[in-house]
Amino acid sequence: MLKSLDIAIAGAGPGGLATALLLSRAGHRVRLFERFDTPRPLGSGLMLQPTGLAVLGALGLYPEIAALGSRVERLIGTDAQSGRVVLDVGYRPLGPEVHAIAVHRAALFNVLHDAVVAARLPIRTGFAIEALERAGGKQWLRAPQGRDGPFDLVVDALGSASPLKVEAKLPSRARPLSFGAIWGTVPWVDQGFRRDALMQRYRKASVMIGVLPVGRQRRDGPELAAFFWSLKPETFEALQATGIDGWRDEVLGHWPETAPHLQAIRGFDEMTLARYAHHTLVVPAGDGIVFIGDSAHATSPQLGQGANMALLDAAALTGALARAASVGDALAEYARLRRWHVRLYQLLSLTLTPFYQSDGVVLPVVRDVLVAAAAKVPPAPWVLAAMVSGQLLNPLKALQLEAESLREVVA
Repeated sequence: MLKSLDIAIAGAGPGGLATALLLSRAGHRVRLFERFDTPRPLGSGLMLQPTGLAVLGALGLYPEIAALGSRVERLIGTDAQSGRVVLDVGYRPLGPEVHAIAVHRAALFNVLHDAVVAARLPIRTGFAIEALERAGGKQWLRAPQGRDGPFDLVVDALGSASPLKVEAKLPSRARPLSFGAIWGTVPWVDQGFRRDALMQRYRKASVMIGVLPVGRQRRDGPELAAFFWSLKPETFEALQATGIDGWRDEVLGHWPETAPHLQAIRGFDEMTLARYAHHTLVVPAGDGIVFIGDSAHATSPQLGQGANMALLDAAALTGALARAASVGDALAEYARLRRWHVRLYQLLSLTLTPFYQSDGVVLPVVRDVLVAAAAKVPPAPWVLAAMVSGQLLNPLKALQLEAESLREVVA
């Protein structure tokens, strides 16, 4: 078993914050590094699946997340022209209590950040990491603000554009995806929408609109929803040029019930443009450095697994370090533990995305006719539920990281 290590965690997003909490509770000395002067979340809403919720539960943070977020039990997609439901996936085939929790990114960030502050874990802000330096079996982080270290291990949670991946010289596969989305946070509206569902509206695969109830950013705050509109990123400038009113009219033509949401969006400056890429590090670890979350594997958010995969990575790394005799052995074990689950979900996301975001004509017909019919025939409902919940290949069991066993590691 490894002795207590000095560990640098690059990036204070949800993945980095959760990793800091897990590793600190396992007895390691951790220090977080953030490029912004004040750590802050980016984006609108996300879905915490049973996999991610198990990790948060092991940290004792599930009650606060449940109090802030919105319990989601279904994913419902409707054809904009016919009004026919073409996607209806529920969690119930996995058990009556299985569900997701949709949260605003700010709520998830605040819960994790408050826990880090309460644990008095050091965070160095305003430190824009540029490179990694090595000497004598130790690692240093370098930024325009200087150098910090030494560390026994660096955890890269900087995201898909991390500069440390170039430094590590690890083989990777990457390609941009043709469709992205614009996201905004709007007031929750009951009329025409379900509190327990992510609701989407499609026109073939070139138009996808979504409304996700995300609860509250803080306990005394208003109820919110995340609103998204799929588009090709290079068309966003032209969309802005047409004006917000023209875009509102187009959205209303597909989904009139979204009128209250659209009224709350006063301009495109209240929307965030998200670009997506498919990227995989063949081996998510190198000499004294390990990659988690989007730094290791990024893909389309079609299956909503991004934050959950980062939380699973953090838990797998914690468990690997607890059982290994050396850092090298731990990193090899971490890579082994996460390999097949990551690869399966990257393949599924890459395969399914063209059915929902593409210029294709045949694929949306297959989606709306054949897939919709097949989804009603057992065991398809169970398979679909397991897929969207992140539980294909049973990653918690494979990692031996059910909530109770993980609590033993971080107690």
